[in-house]
Amino acid sequence: MKRFGGTVTFITGASSGIGAALALEIARQGGDVVLMARRKERLQELAREIESTGRRALAISGDVANDGDIELAVKKTNAEFGRIDYVVANAGFGVAGRFEKLTIEDFRRQFETNIFGVLRTVYATRENLIASSGCLGIIGSVNGYIATPRLSPYAMSKFAVHGLAGSLRYEFRPHGVGVVLIVPGFVQTEIHQVDKMGVYHPEMKDSVPPWLRMPAEKAARQIADAIYRRKRIKVITGHGVVAVFLQRHCPGLLSAVTYPLSR
Repeated sequence: MKRFGGTVTFITGASSGIGAALALEIARQGGDVVLMARRKERLQELAREIESTGRRALAISGDVANDGDIELAVKKTNAEFGRIDYVVANAGFGVAGRFEKLTIEDFRRQFETNIFGVLRTVYATRENLIASSGCLGIIGSVNGYIATPRLSPYAMSKFAVHGLAGSLRYEFRPHGVGVVLIVPGFVQTEIHQVDKMGVYHPEMKDSVPPWLRMPAEKAARQIADAIYRRKRIKVITGHGVVAVFLQRHCPGLLSAVTYPLSR
């Protein structure tokens, strides 16, 4: 039997990048998936691709930053599937810029999606996860361990969800619910083509060199494995593993390497 056979996985931010690749991977491993994101056409195209493999897919357009959207998506999921076994809080984007050029509203917009969007997802799916003794996956970032120049809103948001994952792991354990923190480094996604207003610009180029970016499909295989095995924390990409190690054991060295980037 395939690992995710007979299960339903609810994924936010599923229209592209890690979310889309993970949905395809879970379907490949026998699971049905619920796809939630803002871009309806992208979701419907992905749902058709999944259904062509013989699995079921439910595409629901919505924004995790809006009160009520997640709750409605969960209601539709329960009506269609009657259960949720895995939840992946993946939706997010990055607000970048030097601190003096950012505003409080920029920080608030970042937190609304990356922090409160995760909270809305957890609150809306908690009862389903308890009922199925399921597993919650929270997508963090290496920037949740390492603060880098020009990314203060994003780093703050990821530090916050790392703390949330740690607390929830203890609170959900008595209910038989696992909590897995996923910590990606550079992965081939559209995050660097989304501006600080959350608007996608396909013409923008990713400043991270291609050789440093892990394909989303490879990252998805590692994430699916971590969620299935209920690992506490899974750092994705080799450079991410090295960076987290240095932050824990050689913070002075990491700081010396990072400082020139602030100029």
